[in-house]
Amino acid sequence: MSDAPPHLPTAVLDTLRPTAHRLVVHRRGSTVWDVTSPHGRHAVKLGHPIEATPDWPAQPWTALAPAREHAVLTHLGIDGTASGTSEHGTWNVQPWREGTDLHTHWAPHRQPEATTEPDTDTALACVKALADLHSRGWVHGDVQPAHLLIAPGRAHLIDLALARGGPVPTAYDFPYHGCLVHYEAPEVARSVLASGEAEPTPEADVYALGAALLISATGWRAVEYPDDAPRPVQRRAVANGRRRPVRAPGKLGDAIDAMLSHRPGDRPTLHQVHSALK
Repeated sequence: MSDAPPHLPTAVLDTLRPTAHRLVVHRRGSTVWDVTSPHGRHAVKLGHPIEATPDWPAQPWTALAPAREHAVLTHLGIDGTASGTSEHGTWNVQPWREGTDLHTHWAPHRQPEATTEPDTDTALACVKALADLHSRGWVHGDVQPAHLLIAPGRAHLIDLALARGGPVPTAYDFPYHGCLVHYEAPEVARSVLASGEAEPTPEADVYALGAALLISATGWRAVEYPDDAPRPVQRRAVANGRRRPVRAPGKLGDAIDAMLSHRPGDRPTLHQVHSALK
């Protein structure tokens, strides 16, 4: 599709009757709006396929992601959701989650003149949000700072299109191909390199959360590879456990180091992380 963002799907306009809307994200595979209507405030997501490029294979599954996420939200009992199809792919409507993403929230602590450390209350809120999802029998599969919205007294864990834990309509389901490599656990990276697919697990989510906390607290990725490295090169570095010699301060750093253990069985549970930070 063209680089210009698409319009809100007609079915969404007919359903919500927006009084205001704002484009939040428009990138390959996904467009997101913040929509206000007489029914409240909503996030509206539209998926579209990613076309092949010389360094990136075609990704048709991205067009199905909003409908798949809607199925997950329905399983989790989230009210105020809807889904449908458009000329570009599928779309969903869900409640808007107010908050600041984790990386932005901790930005002041990454400044050279910073005099305070990243707060453990924020880390605890992120741990609790992920633990709540796991307690329902689901794994997220795509934990990253942009998907952790920090609000007063809590964190919202968003973007559940890759989550696993229950049946999803076959028409909208697709295999798990890994996530953003910065937050991909070594065992996931190895599986994707070997077969193109993997199985997300609670242990991989713990690793991803540790990597998200580390980069948000320090500005550094957990694993070292060139910034412009092709994705397979990045994954091989993750699979080989090429950790950077960097850590967050205090007991947060201790918890993150344990969460980033190379072997899944060596990583703490979220309950153990919560206890360590508390």
